[in-house]
Amino acid sequence: MHSIDLNADIGEGRGDDEGILQAVSSASIACGGHAGDAASMQLALRRCRQLGVAAGAHPSHVDAANFGRQAHALTPGQVHALVKSQLAELLRLAALEGMRLQHCKPHGALYHQLAQDPVLAEAACQAVLALDARVAVMGLAGSQLPAAARRLGLRALDEAFADRAYRSDGSLLPRSQANAVLHNPAQALAQVLSLSRNGGLRSHDGHWLPIRADTVCVHGDTPGAAALALALRDGLQAQGVAVKNA
Repeated sequence: MHSIDLNADIGEGRGDDEGILQAVSSASIACGGHAGDAASMQLALRRCRQLGVAAGAHPSHVDAANFGRQAHALTPGQVHALVKSQLAELLRLAALEGMRLQHCKPHGALYHQLAQDPVLAEAACQAVLALDARVAVMGLAGSQLPAAARRLGLRALDEAFADRAYRSDGSLLPRSQANAVLHNPAQALAQVLSLSRNGGLRSHDGHWLPIRADTVCVHGDTPGAAALALALRDGLQAQGVAVKNA
């Protein structure tokens, strides 16, 4: 692989969005569930446009108190309504900026629920399809969400993570466990290069995981995320891997 998309979550009020946007090729913008409001969304969209960063929606459970990282039981209809309402608002603001959204990527607990449940995954994808079939669906590589997108004829972006450790089943090591978040730039770069060159990575306990990734994420709310993203961009380019949006 001679290029890879480097993405980050922005507009969450917890990180150095400006620094992150200098390094990444695409960004997922919080759109009112776990974080964000109309002003923060419009600012994030504008900076993406100015810097040539592809923009996407980052819908989530409406749960700012838990930053969208606590699971909530939802019916397919509720998932559809949740994703549709948040994506619709960002699409509206993007139109005001003369922009088209590249993708829709769920956040936090919703991301993991849609990765595991094919019925909920399809409901989320139906919401995207109802609003703009040109918007790609971004989800955990090999999971139910990109699979549902492809079944419905949507473009799917399989995502891996630069800054998270994996379990041997291909899921992310829970944040509650030690070493779940990778802060060391050299370790994160090695993981991304393994994805790019070898088509996979090692789980936290040493198992080989074949992973096809269209895009690689750095969590924007992690302390030092901007510096990590820049180190990854520089390190990838030094190794002959271009960073460009998917």
